[in-house]
Amino acid sequence: MEKISEAVVSKVKLDAQNIIREAEEKAQEEIEKAKKQREVKLEEERGRMLGEAEEEVARILAQASIKARQQLSSAKADTIAKIIDGARRELSRISSDESYFLNLIREAMEGLGADKGRIYVSPKDVSTVKRFLEADKELSGKIVEVRESNCLGGVIAEDVEGKLRIDNTYETRLEMLLPKLLPKISKELFEAP
Repeated sequence: MEKISEAVVSKVKLDAQNIIREAEEKAQEEIEKAKKQREVKLEEERGRMLGEAEEEVARILAQASIKARQQLSSAKADTIAKIIDGARRELSRISSDESYFLNLIREAMEGLGADKGRIYVSPKDVSTVKRFLEADKELSGKIVEVRESNCLGGVIAEDVEGKLRIDNTYETRLEMLLPKLLPKISKELFEAP
């Protein structure tokens, strides 16, 4: 009986050892599985955080790029505005020579298509224009009056009824030239050689 009892105990011990070994193996598998899951979760979290950081960096770079382009555009516009203002100041200082002024008056009067008209000139040019017209009897016969106008220079011709005007002032000529000149100025100033 003792042998039976020892055999039973031995069998129970063996079964217990097998159960414990299987439990330890399963526990080890569960631990390994948990470690892998933790690694996967950590990688997912790192990826998410890295993605968010990359998005933030991209947003900051885009904003900086936009701001830089705006500043550059503003600086270019300021430079061009200064050039145009300088041209206007220079035009206001110029006193026309006789042939140029008479050509401006002739062009404006021809544009009117009227036999007679009045002209408007800068206050600084009134006496000069009257002197020029005294020397040119044909042209002075078409001009009934010379008036002052708030312009930098040049001439505005108007029919005697005041219904039709031809603006041949420096400002108007400059405004007509600017759409052609600005791309050239911009290219010359701002494009790399």
